[in-house]
Amino acid sequence: MNWTRPGELRAQVQKFWDRGELLASLVRAEPLFPRRLFLKGPTSAEMAKRFDAVRAWVAELRAMPHCRIEMRNFRHRVFGANSVPHAAWIDSLDDALSLIGKRREVARFSALVELTRQRQPQLLAWLARRPLHALELADEWRRLLAIVAWVSERPRPDVYLRQVDIPGVHSKFIEAHRGVLAECFDLVLPPAAVDASASGVSGFARRYGFRDKPLRIRFRVLDRQHARLPVDFGDDLSVDAGSFARLDPGAARVFITENEINFLAFPAVRDSLIVFGAGYGFEMLAQAHWLSRCRIHYWGDIDTHGFAILDQLRAHFEHVDSFLMDRATLLACEAQWGEEDRQTLRELPRLNAEERSLYDDLRDNRLRRNLRLEQERIGFGRVEAAIRAIVGLP
Repeated sequence: MNWTRPGELRAQVQKFWDRGELLASLVRAEPLFPRRLFLKGPTSAEMAKRFDAVRAWVAELRAMPHCRIEMRNFRHRVFGANSVPHAAWIDSLDDALSLIGKRREVARFSALVELTRQRQPQLLAWLARRPLHALELADEWRRLLAIVAWVSERPRPDVYLRQVDIPGVHSKFIEAHRGVLAECFDLVLPPAAVDASASGVSGFARRYGFRDKPLRIRFRVLDRQHARLPVDFGDDLSVDAGSFARLDPGAARVFITENEINFLAFPAVRDSLIVFGAGYGFEMLAQAHWLSRCRIHYWGDIDTHGFAILDQLRAHFEHVDSFLMDRATLLACEAQWGEEDRQTLRELPRLNAEERSLYDDLRDNRLRRNLRLEQERIGFGRVEAAIRAIVGLP
């Protein structure tokens, strides 16, 4: 039998909860009830053939609490006049809550709505959009409202999160809730107080005008005789992005590598320096306009992510050349092949024809599944030969 049972009616009401519709209706003051539920009953043929089962089904539905069963009369040639369920209704919010056992949760959420209405009414829209998430944050909601109020009074405060002085709030609490705070800040702050170019958890500080830990750029000068830096600065240097942008060490050529040991072992090269890339994120290099005057050579892993990083770097410096990321290098080092954990499959429009061909073979697994050649697996003699070829030495 596929007749609707009480558990299925209860599940329909539970869906209103699971989708957040029930709680959202409290914020918007748009009642969901009375509400008719889907009800499938027996056909006329089934009522004739399975009369006892139909009677049991009717009794089961009519005994269901907090649900009004609307009946319709019918007359059967054998059993005479009878009535069967025609529709099922939840008449009130109270009935719905009793049916699915959510009275306590609604009481907590109603308290959140009232508190928000008093302190930050602009956030009522967020409660209506994310009611279940708000309920999960019930214990933290007062502190979150306090942070929103603090930022509303001090847009773009130009302080570190550690300096936000609110009773019961510390910087780790703010960091742990950056996602929800960002959604709230966007609702209460004027557009001029939000840097729309920054997004996500990593861009939280810049988006709302907090100070952030300075990004550091690590580099080595590969030719001391032609460097504009004092000799006693040492070989392995690390500066903030702003200082790097002002540096202009007089290099004609810049190498970028993603592997720290390759960065440290990179041989001396005339008029050159090397930057430790350390993965995605070249926005900080883009501030150094002097790099546009340099030949830039990028060396990453031969895998889909290595080419994705190269593509991203070219978004800032389109004249970047890759090296040791070609098919000949890959095939020559077959004994050192490994496996990439998770490939990137998106289109990379800034690759040249040779790079794109190899990238397509990698992401389509034409050579081997999830193939990668990590840069540190390439013999150093091959590395030195590639560098000599780049700078025009035999």
